Amino acid sequence: MSPPETRTKPSQTLLRQTCPAGRISRSITTRDDVEILDISNYIPFFLSSINNALSRGASAIYREQFGIGITEWRAISMLAIEPEITAARICEVVNLDKAAASRALATLDQMGYLGSVKSEKDPRKRRWWLNDKGYELHASIIRIALAREETLIEGVDPHDLEAGIRAMRVMMKNVRNM
Repeated sequence: MSPPETRTKPSQTLLRQTCPAGRISRSITTRDDVEILDISNYIPFFLSSINNALSRGASAIYREQFGIGITEWRAISMLAIEPEITAARICEVVNLDKAAASRALATLDQMGYLGSVKSEKDPRKRRWWLNDKGYELHASIIRIALAREETLIEGVDPHDLEAGIRAMRVMMKNVRNM
């Protein structure tokens, strides 16, 4: 299959599609009768781009300072919120896949940050918690995470921020139906 022909000045038209509530749901640009996304108005692009940049930056900092990455931090933060939980529960709340959660817990366990107990019903399953060393690590990282959050939201009107958080909560519920 040969690549599409490249034109020096494509004709572009911006189309707006409206969802039932009347809000503009996305922008589509057409170029030579081909619909393409206008990423300047496409919500999944923004969410993905922001998340990728945040995760990459956080992972670099946490690896350099503490020897762990963002996946381990997500597991640590969940274990601080809900001690004595399974890997499956971590996956459910922070949307990690099971293999990533298991690797993160194994890494943290090897590093001496966790305690665990096998399930009596299924010895393959464990309940995990942070030990004292794990809580010390959590205390160090949470200060960095909160400072990064402050930088992220700097300049955002508090009312806009609250509206954005409400919208993201609805999107979290909706994504489970996709």
